[in-house]
Amino acid sequence: MPGQEARPKVLAVDDEDRNLRLMEAMLLPLGYEVDLATNGAQALEKVGKNPPDVVLLDVMMPGMNGFEVARRLKQDNGTRIIPIIMVTALKEVEDRVKGLEAGADDFLTKPVDKMELKARVASSIKVKAYNDYMVNHQKLLEGEIAKRTIELEKAYERVRLASLDTIHRLSRAAEYKDEHTGEHIARMSRYCVAIGRQLNLGTNVLDSILYAAPMHDIGKIGIPDKILLKPQRLNLNEWAVMKRHTIIGAQILQGSDVSYMRLAEVIALTHHERWDGKGYPHGLSGKEIPLVGRISAVADVFDALTSRRPYKEPISVEDSCAIIREGRGQRFDPEVVDAFFDAHDNIMKIRNQLPDATKSRLVEMVGLYDDYE
Repeated sequence: MPGQEARPKVLAVDDEDRNLRLMEAMLLPLGYEVDLATNGAQALEKVGKNPPDVVLLDVMMPGMNGFEVARRLKQDNGTRIIPIIMVTALKEVEDRVKGLEAGADDFLTKPVDKMELKARVASSIKVKAYNDYMVNHQKLLEGEIAKRTIELEKAYERVRLASLDTIHRLSRAAEYKDEHTGEHIARMSRYCVAIGRQLNLGTNVLDSILYAAPMHDIGKIGIPDKILLKPQRLNLNEWAVMKRHTIIGAQILQGSDVSYMRLAEVIALTHHERWDGKGYPHGLSGKEIPLVGRISAVADVFDALTSRRPYKEPISVEDSCAIIREGRGQRFDPEVVDAFFDAHDNIMKIRNQLPDATKSRLVEMVGLYDDYE
């Protein structure tokens, strides 16, 4: 009837019909729902379709004996918590041990005593109820953990995006007065990630580069406007001042305990070093230059070449790629250049997604490649 609590279900398994009828006659008055199986295969089938709360299992049956039935039930995650009471005339200790090893939870000795049957089934029903509670509780916990994990992942993603947005905005302060470089830091950092991925850098390293690379020119905040925004080639004294933005940037970023800030310090200091040792500020060469500096050098130059600046107009992607290729082994690490071209499709996608936001007057192109980017 609707609302009526389901009765505990007992499956009795025995190859002798009179034993099954006896079990049924004793269990029905006790309020149990009783199902019957005449062999091991039938028992497994019934348990699979409609799991009982307790299995009363005869041992000595033709074909699949009770030990094998118990073993299979306990090996199946869907049925292993169902208590098994072995009903047997076997009294030897070895037989009981064999039953326990197969998965039996309790034993009844034939001929079955009604009071003992009542006590052992009732006890097993309580065990099953507790096991069901624990399984359901575990599922609830797992569901709650999964829910909380998703919430934490979303919260982390919000924090991550907020942090990246903050880095972009603060990094832009160093280039704020040059309206053409607004998207430069976003493009350049993503170029670095695309190159790093081709170099098989790990996900954590790539994430750190994404955060760190936008700060590569943070030191320009310490360069006077008359030099930073000059629309002609810099003289030697002005160029000496401009080159100090690498050192200023590293000084601004130094001393942090945050990994990507330490990486940003390295990038700020080394992204103008050259493979042939003719870069600045320290004239490092080859693999003396940290890998992130070598990656940033290629990404920064490519974006500078293809972008508008106060002192130049952009040049084509084809010509820019030719300049990068010509710099392989001189200005740039050969492996990084190769990775750049391997990532070309992704880099072009980034470039198209993040075009310069503003356009204004262009002045005569001066010092295209050897002046500051």
